[in-house]
Amino acid sequence: MLVVILAALVASCSSGDAAPASGPTSPASGSPTPSPDASRTPSEPHLVDARIRLVPVAELEQPVAMAVRPRDRALYVAEKVGRVVALSAGSDPRVVLDLTHRVSLGSEQGLLGLAFAPSGRYLYVDFTDTSGDTHVSEFAFDDEGADLASERQVLFVEQPFSNHNGGALAFGPDGHLYVALGDGGSGGDPMGNAQSLSTLLGKLLRISPRPSKGAPYSIPPDNPFVGQAGARPEIWDYGLRNPWRFSFDTATGDLWIGDVGQSAWEEIDLEPAGSPGGSNFGWDRLEGTHPFEGTAVPGSIPPIYEYAHGDGSCAVTGGYVYRGERIPDLAGAYVFGDYCRGVLEAFVPRDGRATQARALGPRVDALASFGQDARGELYVLSLAGTVFQIAT
Repeated sequence: MLVVILAALVASCSSGDAAPASGPTSPASGSPTPSPDASRTPSEPHLVDARIRLVPVAELEQPVAMAVRPRDRALYVAEKVGRVVALSAGSDPRVVLDLTHRVSLGSEQGLLGLAFAPSGRYLYVDFTDTSGDTHVSEFAFDDEGADLASERQVLFVEQPFSNHNGGALAFGPDGHLYVALGDGGSGGDPMGNAQSLSTLLGKLLRISPRPSKGAPYSIPPDNPFVGQAGARPEIWDYGLRNPWRFSFDTATGDLWIGDVGQSAWEEIDLEPAGSPGGSNFGWDRLEGTHPFEGTAVPGSIPPIYEYAHGDGSCAVTGGYVYRGERIPDLAGAYVFGDYCRGVLEAFVPRDGRATQARALGPRVDALASFGQDARGELYVLSLAGTVFQIAT
């Protein structure tokens, strides 16, 4: 049975703030991806002084992704086995969508991502079906949960192998839905998908997910490959191996992507706000900045940060730029981790470079994902079952 460990996490804030540190901290008008405010200067982090701890919020079954819904104080967590669960202070976890009978359960398969429309009226989920293929489905959503009868398939992608499914979903500051897809799997991108613009695999997509003119979604007209012969117009960026978690900086609009490497290097990519898209992040010519099958493609974008396998590292888990108020020394730093090593890490982006990189201390087994609430506070999800909040 799912049990909330702490109904209200007042003690997680050392400043004595009486507001709960768990899910229900969102203001009534909160939104997970507000448009960047050009007049706002992001806080300068003092990362060397940052001290954090992890406070358990809930025990779930393989939590793998988190989202918040506008004007809703709950946290919504996707369980890899196929459920979406609402976490509210003072209440047991509540299942609001159950797809367990339709989801494949391979090591990199399952219910992998979720996002709410900016209106809060629709929930979008990304999952692999029992044949291993990717679906992005839409459900009408209200305070009671998802309406199963309302399901509408937005996107279907056939998967040639069982791994590298990507699966993260997020609405950008522009109001469009971004969808991460891995290169199709196996190893070494044997089908050459990541560098091919004729397939959706190995890409970050950008679509308007509501039906239009008889189609299940529409293509924003300013997508970079609209009208290009042989290219899929849904593509926003390419040259990705397995983008395992991407996020938007809620202060600047910058796009951050954690892209899992092959066998030697892990990378974190940065696409600044205002980019026209079309960025090529290099896979499979490169693994990070290192040759893999060839040399760099002219114009390809190197990672802002990479690290070699070692010390138990195996696969990057992309995170968020911290924009909360509870940990001032962390403000403006990008927080991430590695699935195997499990140590929370951070660096400060400055002029396109990663500076002040350091381990933050706490370690999480099977560090699968991060989450962000409407106030910018961060959470860590372990496939072993625990949802944590990052606190002081």
